Amino acid sequence: MPSVDQILNASLQDLKKRFVDQEQSVPRGLINALASDPRQGAQHLASSILRRRRENLREGWRLRGMLRFERVLWSQGINRIAGVDEAGMAPLAGPVVAAAVILPRDYRLRGLNDSKKILDADRRSWLAEQIKRDAVCWSVGRSEVEEIDRLNIYRAGLLAMQRAVEGLAVEPDYVLVDARRIPRCPCPQHGIIRGDALSMSIAAASILAKTTRDAIMIELDRLYQGYRFASHKGYPTPEHCRILKERGALPIHRRSFAPVREVLDLGLRQRHLFEG
Repeated sequence: MPSVDQILNASLQDLKKRFVDQEQSVPRGLINALASDPRQGAQHLASSILRRRRENLREGWRLRGMLRFERVLWSQGINRIAGVDEAGMAPLAGPVVAAAVILPRDYRLRGLNDSKKILDADRRSWLAEQIKRDAVCWSVGRSEVEEIDRLNIYRAGLLAMQRAVEGLAVEPDYVLVDARRIPRCPCPQHGIIRGDALSMSIAAASILAKTTRDAIMIELDRLYQGYRFASHKGYPTPEHCRILKERGALPIHRRSFAPVREVLDLGLRQRHLFEG
């Protein structure tokens, strides 16, 4: 291990890369040495390292807090805990998708949170790939538009969750789910209000459900050009509602949802004007 004096022979740019960007372990005495260095850049680097250390500490405590429900179950000898969540309840088009994931015990992934709080799509995709690589097992289930219209969106969401749990390669001992109760669940379960922000397992499931559904809508955007599903993912944004009224409903639109019903009814009434 080189001494602090030897480390200080490196450029400030190299030190920043190592101890801020790459977050390498900071040798004892380095921060004090940089803080007492007359160079403004060295003092700024000392502040950056301290700030990153505080951020890491806060993130560590946040991630620890997200394991509170899992720790209670682990203390009871329950190890295979599946988190379950869904995505796509509100959109006017496309399926509702659910995910189930069993994480390794005491799993922590920096930045993992409720998917709705992670606005950067690339960041969500990176987290999803990490979760898939690290998970004991994971699965996704979906309910199609026809099922949504036949069952209603709430029951269709539960059906997607049920399918996600049934698709797990390893049967869970317990299920944590975001504010729901999954029908015909093969093991005990607990619904947690705002669970995607409070449970690591549910948060991981929310990321997988969100990224899976987004990928489906991007593919549907290629199939149905002009509807811009890749940008609004079928949610009832002003843009989507405008395009829906201009172009009409597609087979992937949820006919049980009011804005789609209104467009279909308008089309029917307009056709009557030209009959006879």
